Amino acid sequence: MATQVILPKVDMAMEEGTIHAWKVAEGATVKAGDLLFEIETDKANMEIEAPAAGVLGKILVKEGVVTPVGAVVAYILAPGEKVPDGLAPLAAAAPVPKVVETAAAASPAPMIVVEESTKLRATPLARSLARQSGTDLSTIHGTGPRGRIVAEDVRKAKAVPAAPVPAQAGSYEAIPHDNMRRTIARRLVEAKQTVPHFYLTADCDIGALLTLREQINQGAKDFKLSVNDFVVKALGLALRDVPDANVSWTESAMLRHASVDVAVAVAMPGGLMTPVLRDVPARGMADLSNAIRDLATRARARKLKPEEYQGGSSAVSNLGMYGVREFAAIINPPHATILAVGAGEERAVSRNGQIISAQMMSVTLSADHRAVDGALAAELLRALRNYIERPLTMLV
Repeated sequence: MATQVILPKVDMAMEEGTIHAWKVAEGATVKAGDLLFEIETDKANMEIEAPAAGVLGKILVKEGVVTPVGAVVAYILAPGEKVPDGLAPLAAAAPVPKVVETAAAASPAPMIVVEESTKLRATPLARSLARQSGTDLSTIHGTGPRGRIVAEDVRKAKAVPAAPVPAQAGSYEAIPHDNMRRTIARRLVEAKQTVPHFYLTADCDIGALLTLREQINQGAKDFKLSVNDFVVKALGLALRDVPDANVSWTESAMLRHASVDVAVAVAMPGGLMTPVLRDVPARGMADLSNAIRDLATRARARKLKPEEYQGGSSAVSNLGMYGVREFAAIINPPHATILAVGAGEERAVSRNGQIISAQMMSVTLSADHRAVDGALAAELLRALRNYIERPLTMLV
């Protein structure tokens, strides 16, 4: 009997994905566990294995087609078995049938009603979003299997205005959004619209930290510590010392985390990822430094596992290497805070009535006011600054 190969859900928030590359051709023999295809999600490229042994008899979803989770993408057949009738590869969207629109009695948003003589193909989530926003599904071009309208189609239809007509033909290059860029855009808009941000900035003297870093690195063989490594460690220790800030907001309860897990923003072509360092206070500096580099390398190659970029309660975003003095970062829910790190630089400061030169670094803490109040955020930032300015305390 033919075995269905479905697009799996590899991420809790995943609704759809794109087959990046088929690794086996139609008609090839496969064993259970063989690499079958690679899918592109908004976070990473994931390798999918064959669920059974047999012959890859039919590929229904071609490379590059956005496909909902759970859709059948291929069939694996037993020797001598034929492909089920009526199956056609999914390559292009089908025409969208006509629908009629009526006013909902109990809601200001119009209700989309399908005519009995036609059938409009849309996922339940897409229909729900369309009802909430008053979007006419008949005006949307579906990108799902056989032209089915998926949630992302509705979001794009209601949120993205038509592009302006260029003043001169050929004056720009239109680069289509991939899954990662679309998801980043949606999540950042949602975060900025729904999370009440506030910001606190502190200037840290990093002279002692730079001296300690140089001393450690001179004798190191298997690692090289960066300023960012110390910042991640300092934030982890500060969250341990101020546990009321090591939280996540939900509508029903405040989640106070038992472990201090800190994400690190990693820039990559076309987007950004935030792999998570687990149990930061308990890790030595060498272990932490090597772990950060490993996660960053695999993030840029889009080879992280979902559990490596999910969770955590805070994050570090460092633009100091670009010469940025200070900035404010957007919180990435379910995190309650994020620390933006600027460049270390020589500045004139006042000490005991004297103007002296010091190596300074500005850091800005963005906090979710639902979960972390002003005084609590200030306490967290003070603890962070104390660790940065007294770096030996991070090693004991």
